[in-house]
Amino acid sequence: MAHHGGSDPESEPNTRLYNPYQDLNLQVPINNLYKLPTSPEFLFAEESLHQRRSWGENLTFYTGSAYLGGSVSGAAVGFFSALRNFEQGDTLKLKINRILNSSGHTGRSWGNRIGVVGLIYAGMESGVVAVTDRDDVWSSVAAGLATGALCRAARGVRSAAVAGALGGLAAGTVVAGKQVLKRYVPI
Repeated sequence: MAHHGGSDPESEPNTRLYNPYQDLNLQVPINNLYKLPTSPEFLFAEESLHQRRSWGENLTFYTGSAYLGGSVSGAAVGFFSALRNFEQGDTLKLKINRILNSSGHTGRSWGNRIGVVGLIYAGMESGVVAVTDRDDVWSSVAAGLATGALCRAARGVRSAAVAGALGGLAAGTVVAGKQVLKRYVPI
């Protein structure tokens, strides 16, 4: 709505603003209809007692975070690989093309691989939390152990055991670091 002459339409005597609720005889001021709550709303009271994400939120968060992290890391590796593979007679256009192709290919590849690991971890963590009904560091460590072992199971027992140990260690480190940040870093 354009204002002409710098005057406010509410203060002009010959104009009025359209109110779609004027004939409804509402006892509540109209402005209160648009004041939405900022806290989450739950259908059942039991849902508000749990201070953790649902399995669907975990699935989305871990898979998306892993895919994004893998894609960015892969794109960086592809970028430096393209820089190393420049040849003497390459034009600027060919160099840019080589960088974009290498970054895109490696980024997609790493994103997909690491995204699948995030997907498996999310499923494992949700399963461990559902079985134990506890969401703590040990649940994350167990999920990391299971994820690492499952991802390397096809390569043999030894490889699965090593990957499981590394996965459990990584998950425990990340969760413990998150707890330390929550406690000692004011946000």
